[in-house]
Amino acid sequence: MGAPNSKAQYKRQAKVVMMGLDFAGKSTLLYKLKRNQTVETFPTVGFNVESLETDSHVSLTIWDVGGQDKLRPNWKEYLEDTDALIFVIDSSDEARLENATTELLAVLNNDFMAGVPFLVLANKQDVPSALTIDELVAKLKLEDYNDRPWEIKGCSASTGEGVAETLNTVGKLIKQRKHL
Repeated sequence: MGAPNSKAQYKRQAKVVMMGLDFAGKSTLLYKLKRNQTVETFPTVGFNVESLETDSHVSLTIWDVGGQDKLRPNWKEYLEDTDALIFVIDSSDEARLENATTELLAVLNNDFMAGVPFLVLANKQDVPSALTIDELVAKLKLEDYNDRPWEIKGCSASTGEGVAETLNTVGKLIKQRKHL
C-alpha cells in the first residue's frame, strides 16, 4: 500500500439543527445558503435537510425543523448527535421574543445539547422595526450561556445580507467545541 496522499484534506462531518419559531425565516435562510437565491417558502411541516460545505473543512448536514407550536414538542427528537445549533430569530417580532427565548432555553437545556455551540441568526435586520444585536443579546439573555461557544449575527434572508458568513461561523463554533 502506498503512503496516504498528503494533499488530501480532512473533512469533518457535522450535524447542525436549525430551529426557531415559525415565520422566523429558517427555510428561506437555508435555501439562500444552499442556492444563493431567495425561494418562496411555506411553513415547514416536519423538516428539510441540506448538505453544505464551509471554507474551514467542515461538511454540514443542516436539519431545518418546523417551528409551529404543535411541532415544537418534537424538537427534542432532532437533538441527538447534534454538533451545532442555529437558532433563527425574527428580529422584527418583539411580541414573540419572550416565546423564542423560552424555546431556545428548552433546546439548550436538553441533555443531548450539553456543551453544543450555537449561533443565533437575527434575521430580518432589513426591517425598520428590527431590534439591534445588542438588544437581542439582552432580551435573549445570551450572556448567561457561558458553558459553550456561541455567537449572534444579524442577517436578512430576503436581501442576503450577512447570510454568506453563516456557514463559516458555524464551522468555527464546531471547531471550538471542547472535544475536537
